[in-house]
Amino acid sequence: MNILGISAYYHDSAACLLQNGRIVAAAQEERFTRIKHDSDFPHHAVEFCLRQGGISAADLAYVAFYDKPFLKFERILETYLAYAPRGIASFLKAIPLWIKKKLWIKELIRDSLGYSGPILFAEHHESHAAAAFFASPFAEAAFLTIDGVGEWTTTSYGVGQNNCLTIHADLAFPHSLGLLYSAFTYYLGFRVNSGEYKVMGLAPYGEPRYSRIILDHLIDLKQDGSFRLNMDYFNYGAGLTMTSKKFHRLMGGSPRSPESELSQRHMDIARSIQDVTEEIFMRQARTVQTETGQKKLCLAGGVALNCVANGKLLRTGLFDDIWIQPAAGDAGGALGAALVVWHHLLQKPREIDSQDRMQSSLLGPDYGDDEIEACLIANGLSYRRLTGDSLVDRTVQALAKGKVIGWFQGRMEFGPRALGARSILADARSADMQRRLNLKIKYRESFRPFAPAVLLERAADYFLLDRPSPYMLFVADVHPSQKRNLSPQQNGAQGIEKLHVVRSSIPSVTHVDNSARIQTVDPRRLPLFHRLLAAFEKASGCPVLINTSFNVRGEPIVCTPEDAVNCFLRTEMDALAVGSFFVEKNSQKPSIRVSMQAEPSLD
Repeated sequence: MNILGISAYYHDSAACLLQNGRIVAAAQEERFTRIKHDSDFPHHAVEFCLRQGGISAADLAYVAFYDKPFLKFERILETYLAYAPRGIASFLKAIPLWIKKKLWIKELIRDSLGYSGPILFAEHHESHAAAAFFASPFAEAAFLTIDGVGEWTTTSYGVGQNNCLTIHADLAFPHSLGLLYSAFTYYLGFRVNSGEYKVMGLAPYGEPRYSRIILDHLIDLKQDGSFRLNMDYFNYGAGLTMTSKKFHRLMGGSPRSPESELSQRHMDIARSIQDVTEEIFMRQARTVQTETGQKKLCLAGGVALNCVANGKLLRTGLFDDIWIQPAAGDAGGALGAALVVWHHLLQKPREIDSQDRMQSSLLGPDYGDDEIEACLIANGLSYRRLTGDSLVDRTVQALAKGKVIGWFQGRMEFGPRALGARSILADARSADMQRRLNLKIKYRESFRPFAPAVLLERAADYFLLDRPSPYMLFVADVHPSQKRNLSPQQNGAQGIEKLHVVRSSIPSVTHVDNSARIQTVDPRRLPLFHRLLAAFEKASGCPVLINTSFNVRGEPIVCTPEDAVNCFLRTEMDALAVGSFFVEKNSQKPSIRVSMQAEPSLD
């Protein structure tokens, strides 16, 4: 039985295909259109999923959409009426799109696919919960879903047992932890729905000087984690911005202009909203554990990508184990909607995998060596064809010499993280590599941290983490044995000066608070990537590499060999390991080596 799941029209549109309950394919539309966070109907992602499954639309038993458009439209209309006439500008911008497109999802699906079968709609947070629990390795667990807003719900929790989900309680719009965090994302000059992780990365440079102001004025937080926002300070209810003039007066000035200098005040604000978010998150998690009595927890929704909060929750020991959907945001809703049909509507039993059902999130397209070689030839590149250990050995040699490598292998990842299939790799031991990657490869802000990929069996020697973290969704401290002794002057560094302090044996993945967002690499999940890390450890003594997504700022992660070649040529990357081929920049013709540089964007 074939079930197609679709998410669209907010951000990160995606499609997913289930065949007899197995996840066969899943991908975000942005990877094909090259429009970051593309929200349009996922035509290309749907086409890929059907092709991967070897079927046409006529073979689909069901199509499932990740939320209920009419219920969401009800919320939008009621909100505008509540704020009228103040929200007229936003109303005139939003309503035509709803009337022309968003209310006609069934017709759009039928016309796009040439499909005449049943089309079903799950609720937004039901989709998040299903993607989290049904894909998890747990037979029974609590779930907690937190995001900006679905139809009305912004937070929900409940229990999953075998093939059944039960939602116990929720919070409703406009009271939203996701939108509170996004309001500060906007205020700090970053783009909403894509810049939240920048706020998280900026937070360790600051002090929580504004936390009390946030808790006293912006939010009425209860002990159980429920809360109400003071909407006098926010403009997202019916306006075109996130924050109001009253918010700006409270926080001491107008929103930061994008790309302008980041001051210590901005860093302190980032730290403050991160700390408040963690406090709300912890209170909610304690309530979920108390009310459900469950020992395991599944997380989804955009806020579940806040890996700093996730790591803090893990360290409390409140739950014996935590599993987070790697595509926790709206893209994962496509998967959740399909799983709702399979398990709830059709009452199909779950097949529980001891790791999880996500297959390492490697659910996107892959490309054979013939396709890759044709791309290299078409671009006039010189290359060497290497197989198996030869490719690994050549890559390790380059990494050990301080080279930056584009690593393009196998199926593309589903979700926001590069996990060793579409990655840029470098030596974490280099004190200069973090700066070099940000400025010369990624073209992004200097404060942004990089994540380590580490052999699973060696992770505990380098990080204070006692379990796998395959999806880069937990932050933990660097192990004391790897830390450097700092001078009083180094310990006293403030603000962005903290960036220049070498804190550990792996400085380029050690954030300024001595933490790291860790990916553990298991030989069963990622055999080739594990072999690479093992070979690097043999050559260097270190089982850790920098693993960052294969893209430049403002662009999605690369999907095709052509995307990889373009990114390689537009940056100061040194080499490209793509399929069985190794391409070195200094072996190319001068006309190729001086190809155009990437244009930084505001994203």
